[in-house]
Amino acid sequence: MLEDGTVFRGKAAAGKGTASGEICFNTGMTGYQEIFTDPSYTGQIVVMANVHVGNYGVMDDDAESDRIQISGMVCRSFAHHQSRPGAYTLKDYFENNGRIAISDVDTRALVRHIRDTGAMNCIISTETENLEGLRAKLADVPSMAGLELSSRVSCTAPYEMGDPAAPYRVALLDLGTKRNIIRCLNERGCYVKVFPMNTPLSQMLAFDPHGFMISNGPGDPGAMTDTIELVRAIIETGRPVFGICLGHQLISLSQGIRTFKMHHGHRGINHPIKNLITGKGEITSQNHGFNADMDDCKANPNVEVTHIHLNDGSVAGLRLKHRLVFCVQYHPESAPGPHDSRYLFDQFVGMMK
Repeated sequence: MLEDGTVFRGKAAAGKGTASGEICFNTGMTGYQEIFTDPSYTGQIVVMANVHVGNYGVMDDDAESDRIQISGMVCRSFAHHQSRPGAYTLKDYFENNGRIAISDVDTRALVRHIRDTGAMNCIISTETENLEGLRAKLADVPSMAGLELSSRVSCTAPYEMGDPAAPYRVALLDLGTKRNIIRCLNERGCYVKVFPMNTPLSQMLAFDPHGFMISNGPGDPGAMTDTIELVRAIIETGRPVFGICLGHQLISLSQGIRTFKMHHGHRGINHPIKNLITGKGEITSQNHGFNADMDDCKANPNVEVTHIHLNDGSVAGLRLKHRLVFCVQYHPESAPGPHDSRYLFDQFVGMMK
């Protein structure tokens, strides 16, 4: 049941219960496990636009965090068997994580409805067909606008990954980071120390990093006033800073650029981006429901828009002219997704060098 009263019926595919959150859809044909374990999806019900979900099963190495992060999943055809040797079923994965999935829904109609009417809250249930009861529960679900969610998924204590003898040290502010961001840095000679979102700057500077990474994460960036101030202070250290997704939004806010809630967001592994510096196109992995205001970017003399989304012309990347700071709205670690944007990690390492 959607917030506007629209109802879709299907079948219980995995788990039993009721779940709620903001509905969104992802257009990726593969990478469902990475999507479900992405902390940026916290508080959301994900509709998979691709018809078949689960056919190659799940494996622990493919997870982007230590658990399923989505509140629930809606799909058309749910595979109860897995094709890969050594994998286990998506049904077992959902049930072991205490999450529910429903299938046999007309997802084409549902995705078109979301695209036309916009993101909204929803509720899914395998327990009841009492629509009035579900409607009452749905009324209590908070709006994503104004909701701070990173504190639910940020680590609770610092930890380190990579070779301590690596040539570069990166302090990563964990707002809900994906594991592949850390892997991409490790692969490029970076020793990464991951810090909880409420870490004082002095503690991060004690690590003496060559650069800072501001991670992805869930929720409304405008609600994160303390983190915005922390990001502003990180930028003022003069060290290289790279922001991804929520990190991009927080860097924007720290420079006086407003963010806004999008009509239905960008989520998938097939979104076209143009690099305005090189003139080249990139096919990218995306997952965001908020974005930076283009007019504010253009009005700020210290900001240069470096990337735009070719579907709607929205801001997809920027850099600060007076600091070694750049950020993108999409996911260059691309798990799932193409590797067109991995050069951005090389760019960050080049700045630190």
